[in-house]
Amino acid sequence: MPKVLVSDKLSETAVQIFRDRGVDVDYLPEVGKDKEKLAGIIGQYDGLAIRSATKVTAKLLENAANLKVIGRAGIGVDNVEIPAASKKGVIVMNTPFGNSVTTAEHAIALMFAVARQLPEASASTHAGKWEKNRFMGVELFNKTLGVIGAGNIGSIVIDRALGLHMKVLAYDPFLSEDRAREIGVTKVELDELLAKADFITLHVPLTDKTRNILSRENLAKTRKGVRIVNAARGGLIDEEALAELLKSGHVAGAALDVFATEPATESPLFGLPNVVVTPHLGASTSEAQENVAIQVAEQMSDYLLTGAVQNALNMPSVTAEEAAVMGPWIKLAGHLGAFIGQMTDEPIKAINVLYDGVASEMNLKALNAAVIAGVMKATNPDVNMVSAPVMATERGVQVATTTQAKTGVFDGYIKATVVTDSRERSIAGTVFSDGKPRFIQIRGINVDAEIGEHMLYTRNKDVPGVIGALGMTLGDLGVNIANFTLGRTGSGEDAIAILYLDEAARPDVLEALRATDKFLQVRPLHFEV
Repeated sequence: MPKVLVSDKLSETAVQIFRDRGVDVDYLPEVGKDKEKLAGIIGQYDGLAIRSATKVTAKLLENAANLKVIGRAGIGVDNVEIPAASKKGVIVMNTPFGNSVTTAEHAIALMFAVARQLPEASASTHAGKWEKNRFMGVELFNKTLGVIGAGNIGSIVIDRALGLHMKVLAYDPFLSEDRAREIGVTKVELDELLAKADFITLHVPLTDKTRNILSRENLAKTRKGVRIVNAARGGLIDEEALAELLKSGHVAGAALDVFATEPATESPLFGLPNVVVTPHLGASTSEAQENVAIQVAEQMSDYLLTGAVQNALNMPSVTAEEAAVMGPWIKLAGHLGAFIGQMTDEPIKAINVLYDGVASEMNLKALNAAVIAGVMKATNPDVNMVSAPVMATERGVQVATTTQAKTGVFDGYIKATVVTDSRERSIAGTVFSDGKPRFIQIRGINVDAEIGEHMLYTRNKDVPGVIGALGMTLGDLGVNIANFTLGRTGSGEDAIAILYLDEAARPDVLEALRATDKFLQVRPLHFEV
């Protein structure tokens, strides 16, 4: 009988699901906060069910001799070191859609609260005052709401806002014009949203591209009297700059459920009269907590008892029989998507995938999901193979699949292409007999590139001195090259290089390469190997 440890608070209904399904379960919600105690007992368990209090680190996983699956009741997995879990062979699952409505409703509640100064008015009235003239609010009716991020939660907020008869502008690089019309919003660039919105609400994950998306510079572009809501992730707003603009009166109010540092025991926003703050309550309703707890119990039980995989962040959703054969190909599909996702800065209209030879005979739904997830991870690290196709549909990204019989020297290969308004970008790869994925074509140029965690892509004209400049610059800056692959269309024409490095290319390395003026493009890449 498989054995599961529940180390955070989970509903009794969820715990009972484990028992009813034939899984031995220990409910010890206090152990998640005790690192030493957890490390001492984790070796007994096949599964670990957590929320946010338990931190699953590489060090903890060293003690997890029997652990097969970690289930996170919720979407965020910041408290799990997924690469370490993957190396240990531990599947990490989450529940990506269980708290979407709850989080969206909290954002709407915060919007009402800051529009009508409800918390401060309540405190004043509780204090025995009757300051009716002090709290002059504004209506939401007919106001312009700017939604940054029109994914699952953002689209629910949009639906509720339209019901309040607000005008809605949306900024989302993955939102197509067709999808925007379907959900009733006007798609705009970020600067236009900042200039026109009466209210701004954030619904994006925290990534390198979204970090400080409301920076000091961008906050200064907002219209005077704007009110800002963040129920997504801390780190999306420059809190110091927001506090200054609140004090000056340029920003009329702000409502935040999340902060750059949590738990937030101090903040430049605390104590300001026009600020509403809550302690990361976005998913805190009984319905949401019950939903995600039940989902994680069912998913973990299914995997431990039957081998079925759902909502896994580091494992394809395929049957146990398929996994043995398809594993390397699914990894390849994810790498292909990750390459073009990291290389593409424009909104993506379509993802086209060609399967050749043996690849065309596999579970194409799983392979497609791996490609899409790879593309989407560039902007949303929480995406997985289950949620990625849904996310693509929500953003109006068209996904097309083509199959063909074996056409070349390889038994089979996969070619992934993304289409934007201005270009198409393609990459192809295969799995060699050693079971390792390889890139075999980039930009129509044939290559044979081993895939590593840290890589560097360069493009240049095929002229003398480029390879020397590349090697010398990296050598001078102490960057070791594990593998180096070159390709070109012809003498003096387009040429590319893709390097597998021992460490991530630092900003100073990228700057030094660009300063040589020999490269048309220099791009660092990261792959989950």
